[in-house]
Amino acid sequence: MKVVKDEPVIILPYVDDLLMIGVEGRIQECKKQLVVEFNMKDLGLMHYYLGLEVWQGPDEIYLHQGKYVIEMLKRFDMMDCKSMTIPMITNLKMLRSSKSSLVDLISCRQLIGSLLYLVNTQRYICFAVNIPSQFQVEPKHDHWDHNQAYTEISTMNNPLLHEV
Repeated sequence: MKVVKDEPVIILPYVDDLLMIGVEGRIQECKKQLVVEFNMKDLGLMHYYLGLEVWQGPDEIYLHQGKYVIEMLKRFDMMDCKSMTIPMITNLKMLRSSKSSLVDLISCRQLIGSLLYLVNTQRYICFAVNIPSQFQVEPKHDHWDHNQAYTEISTMNNPLLHEV
């Protein structure tokens, strides 16, 4: 981060890309300094970054993860699931004393991790996703079913608006 006259420019590197955030004049100044040292190409406004789709308006930024949700549903073979409107399942007490058989630990953790990343734009599922993350030591079929239900909730896929 570089601050000039109380106007910061934040530079986020990712592999061979740089994301710059700040006041437009300072960003342009920073680009001029960087192009002297490095071979660079300006790709313009950001549209997609680490699974986040980005739309920018004059005073607002929309973040969306529609493509990420589709990839997640395909990965866990859940393309046929239906959206739910309630971000929490009410009968959670049965999960603590579940006697169902164990499921694949790695798949369960991958699904929970995917849902946790989805919280970036679907904040209303944060608590609901936290519950199954508590059962990662010995995930059972009951837990897996609940994880899939949270995935169904997250497919509602509303964009998140940030006022600038």
